Amino acid sequence: MSSFDRRTILLMPLALAACGFEPVYAPGGSGSALNGKVEVSAPNTVESFLLVQNLERQLGRSATSGNEYKLDVGVSTVTRRASITTANETNRYTIDGNASYTLKSNATGHVIASGNVTDFVGYSAAGSTVSTLADERDAIERLMVILSDQIVNRLYATPDLST
Repeated sequence: MSSFDRRTILLMPLALAACGFEPVYAPGGSGSALNGKVEVSAPNTVESFLLVQNLERQLGRSATSGNEYKLDVGVSTVTRRASITTANETNRYTIDGNASYTLKSNATGHVIASGNVTDFVGYSAAGSTVSTLADERDAIERLMVILSDQIVNRLYATPDLST
């Protein structure tokens, strides 16, 4: 017999409302509190450019004046050999990525949210030099999408934004 009870599904919205759950994109939610109001720090590497590009895509590109928030981001990557043949040739690489972020209020200068996010991606090096370079570039782009998604998710979960 299953322990599933249909009443659980019916009562779930009440339980979520009681604990302070609020949809991100609801009026007054953290999604609308950040949309178009965050100035992301200028990139200085290819990786940081891709990260900033993805952050601006998700948070909305801010106007040059009147921003409520400043998001400082930094990113670092490390490439490692993941699969090595008996002839000491590398067939696969992994790229470990680490992004740090700090969201500050422009009005008060107080730090609202900060932290680090990490993840990794892999790519094949078994093809030609051109395909390996294309695979590496694609892997870096995928990694920056993953890291920016994690940053935005954490920012949306920040309780001080919806007030």
